[in-house]
Amino acid sequence: MTRSQKLFQHAQHFIPGGVNSPVRAFRSVGGTPLFFRRGKDATVWDADGNSYIDYVGSWGALIVGHSHPDVIKAVERAAGKGLSFGAPTEAEIEMAELLCRLVPSLEQVRLVSSGTEATMSAIRLARGFTGRAKIVKFEGCYHGHADSLLVKAGSGALALGQPSSAGVPAGTAANTIVLDYNNADALQQAFERHGDAIAAVIVEPVAGNMSLVAPRPGFLESLRKLCTGHGAVLIFDEVMTGFRVSLAGAQGLYGIKPDLTTLGKVIGGGLPVGAFGGRRDIMQKVAPLGPVYQAGTLSGNPVAVAAGLATLKLIQAPGFYDRLATVTRRLCEGLSAAARRYAVELSATSVGGMFGLYFRETPPTSYAEVMECDRDAFNHFFHAMLAEGVYFAPSAFEAGFVSAAHGDAEIQKTLDAAGRVLVELKAAN
Repeated sequence: MTRSQKLFQHAQHFIPGGVNSPVRAFRSVGGTPLFFRRGKDATVWDADGNSYIDYVGSWGALIVGHSHPDVIKAVERAAGKGLSFGAPTEAEIEMAELLCRLVPSLEQVRLVSSGTEATMSAIRLARGFTGRAKIVKFEGCYHGHADSLLVKAGSGALALGQPSSAGVPAGTAANTIVLDYNNADALQQAFERHGDAIAAVIVEPVAGNMSLVAPRPGFLESLRKLCTGHGAVLIFDEVMTGFRVSLAGAQGLYGIKPDLTTLGKVIGGGLPVGAFGGRRDIMQKVAPLGPVYQAGTLSGNPVAVAAGLATLKLIQAPGFYDRLATVTRRLCEGLSAAARRYAVELSATSVGGMFGLYFRETPPTSYAEVMECDRDAFNHFFHAMLAEGVYFAPSAFEAGFVSAAHGDAEIQKTLDAAGRVLVELKAAN
C-alpha cells in the first residue's frame, strides 16, 4: 500500500470522504487521491516521493509556480511581524489600490478570505443595491457554495432553478434563474418575463468549471447591454480568470466593464484571499457606509495579502502574459495534433493561462456539449498520464492551468507522454 493510500484510509476516519474539498477525492476519475508533500516551480511531489508536472497549480492560484522565492520571502517577512490582527493594516490599502489600478471596473474593493465569500457578498450587495430578489446564473458555471448559487436548471428553458445540493431550501433556489451559457437570447427572454425582479446576472466570463468554455462572440456584450437596459447588476466572477487570462482579467481581454467583479486565487498567491468590488455607488452600500452587511475576522490577513502582493508584482513583468499564453497554446496545439495523428477524438483549447481538454472532436461551447464528452476516455487518459508523471485536474469538468514556471521541457515531456497514452487509448478502443 502506498503512503497516499494509507493517508487516505486514515483521513476518512476524521474528515468526510477523507478530503476537505470534494473533487480532491478522485470520485470522478476513480482511484485513490494523491497526498502532496511539496512543490517547486512546475513540479509537485507526492507523499511517496513521486514527482509530477503540475497542471492544477492549486486550481490556478499559483500562476508564478510553486514556492517562488519572492513570494516565500514576502510571507516570511509578514509572518515575522504577526499572523493576524483583526484590524486594518497598510498592506490592505496597497492591495486594494493595486487591484483598482489593474482591473478596469474596480473603483472600490473589499477584501475577503475566499472566492465563495466574494461571490456570496456580491450577490447580497446587488440585491441590497437594487431592492430586487432574483438572480440569473448560467448552467455549468460555478460561483462557490453559497445556497443561492448551488442551483441547477429547472425543467423548462426559463424555469426557476432547482437545488443542486441537499440543505438548499427550495425557496432560496426559487430566486435563482438558470440559463444556458453562451445563450444571450435566453437572458433576453428572462428579462422580458422577470425583468423588474432580477437584481443581478452573474457569470464566469470564461467558464472554468465545466472544463474551459470560452464566450461566443457577442455573448458578454449582450449581457452588458441587457443588464444596463433593465437596471440589473452585471457581476463577472473572475475568481478563476482574474489575472489568469490577462493582467486586467477577462473583462480586460474582452473589453467589457461589469458593475461588480469577484476575485480570488491569483490575488492570494496560494494563500486564502478573495475580493469583491466595482462601481463606487454600489460599493458604498456595504457596511459600515451602507445597509448591506459583510464582515470577516481574517479579511485582509497580512500574511495572505503579502503573498498576493508579491505575486501581483511578478505578473506585471513585461511580456509575462504573452509568454504564458504562448506556452499554454503550445500545450493545447500539441495535444490536439497528437490526437489527430493517432485518430483519437480529443480537442484542446486555451484562453491565456487556462486550458481545457475534451474527449470530443471540437471544443464545446455550452454545458450540453460538455456533457457529450467521453468521460471514460478522460479517466483512462488521466490515470495513464499520472503514471507518466503528469498531473491534470482529477475531473473531466475542470479547467487546467499553466504557470510561468512551465517551460519548453515541461511541455515537451507532457506531449511525449500524451503520445504514448493516446496510442494505448486508441488500441484499447
